[in-house]
Amino acid sequence: MSKLYLLRHAKAGWALPGMRDFDRPLDASGLADAETMGAIMRARNYIPDLTLCSKAKRALQTLEGLAGHTDTGRVLFLDTLYSEDAAFYLNIIRGNGGPGSLLVIGHNPMTEDLTIALSGDGEEAARGMLNHGFPTAGLAVVRFPGSLADAAQGTGYLEAFLTPVDL
Repeated sequence: MSKLYLLRHAKAGWALPGMRDFDRPLDASGLADAETMGAIMRARNYIPDLTLCSKAKRALQTLEGLAGHTDTGRVLFLDTLYSEDAAFYLNIIRGNGGPGSLLVIGHNPMTEDLTIALSGDGEEAARGMLNHGFPTAGLAVVRFPGSLADAAQGTGYLEAFLTPVDL
């Protein structure tokens, strides 16, 4: 069995004049939410073996908030998690996944699209929450019967869908 944790970065502030979207930092609530999600992950024993993190500032700050409260495993930083689509996310997961667990800190719509595509089934409450969208700092936990290297559309089970208010 393996687990995939898909985390949308926490809430970012608006870009200041002349600032690239890529460089937008978390706002105060986003910083707090990232820490809360770290505490939730620790409390539920959601500990990844490997984390893939977008290099966008808001994703890096989300990782920092998590890491202050839980183990994030080995971390790889990828520019492409900012700009590529859900199909790319799946390919990078397959290429870095094994029988353990993997956390991806990325962006929407990719996190939402991938969660929906992979989750053939799942907990009713988690599926219901996901139907309302994938909020900032939202975490989808998708379980697979085998290796993440074999993850494919509809083969995962949405075990949980959590937000910072769930602590």
